[in-house]
Amino acid sequence: MRAWRGPDEDPRPAADGAGLRGADTAAAIRDAGIDLDPEPPGRHRHGDLEHEHAHAHPHLRSEPDQIPVTGIVGAGAVGTALGVALTRAGWPIHAVASRDPERRERFRRAVEGTRAFAEATALIEEVELIVLAVPDDAVAPLAATLRMYSGQAMVHTSGALGAEALTPAMAAGTQVGAFHPLVAFADTERAVEALRGATVAIEGDDQLAALLARMAETIGAVPVRLAPGSKAAYHAAAVLAAGGFVALLDAIAELGRVAGLDERGSLAIYGPLVEQTLGNARALGIPRALTGPITRGDRGTLDAHLAALRAHAPRVLPLYRAAAIREIELAVARGTLTPAAATDLRSSLASED
Repeated sequence: MRAWRGPDEDPRPAADGAGLRGADTAAAIRDAGIDLDPEPPGRHRHGDLEHEHAHAHPHLRSEPDQIPVTGIVGAGAVGTALGVALTRAGWPIHAVASRDPERRERFRRAVEGTRAFAEATALIEEVELIVLAVPDDAVAPLAATLRMYSGQAMVHTSGALGAEALTPAMAAGTQVGAFHPLVAFADTERAVEALRGATVAIEGDDQLAALLARMAETIGAVPVRLAPGSKAAYHAAAVLAAGGFVALLDAIAELGRVAGLDERGSLAIYGPLVEQTLGNARALGIPRALTGPITRGDRGTLDAHLAALRAHAPRVLPLYRAAAIREIELAVARGTLTPAAATDLRSSLASED
């Protein structure tokens, strides 16, 4: 993975705290050995392309070195949060397209001055940079219904798909790419705040990548470029970190109910332990952050856990077993668990319910 600094111009000032959080993320990326300063692609005004297209440009055109006229297709959680964050940071959103009238109206209220359309084809007539903030499964089918004009660029916000998903929308002199913020978009304001210091995976040729890096830095995020072919694995890790972690919290809360705790009580009791474990992993590395009965080879405790799960929370049992198997592998690699003890623990986990 290669991180991308923007073009040689300074990024626009971000909201309070954005610079610090972005610097912290950039420092962590640099410490991990990721290149934060690849060879610069040079300055670029989106739209300055050599190719000509048979159609005239009906959309607005930006002046050299200005922010391109930008539109967002999709007024859901991702599109709305991006629209709010970009507009507040000085990157105006000219238009939004959504077939859902309630979402269109909500977007217009959140991002003042935005033109709203029901169809993406109408938006394309208005803008230079088209951002598809739609579900992953809708990206390719939607792109197949659209055609860009020379000088336009289209990017999607999918974490799993490559830029090639947008190829059907291309024409001579157009560009496609991706702009995926690594943020949980559960709530608009919380997502806007989380964008400051977050990483944004970008794709595109050098000209478009420079523009997208500038867009990410405008909202206080850190743009990164992924190694070719790695995006699905990158996104799977993100899903484990977000949705997978929520599933783990839900399992913890289910066990907490057995102990008489409601959801709030479980989060209050186990939340600090989660945060401490994350802190240990950052400070010591993941293997050394592992604690508990697995590291000690304590089969008696493991058997007691499994019995309690079978009796009171059988739905949690598969998740507990899967995590325990991974813990055994970590403990053996770390040297805190002998191969014989690991075999003993595995046999307990493999026993019939």
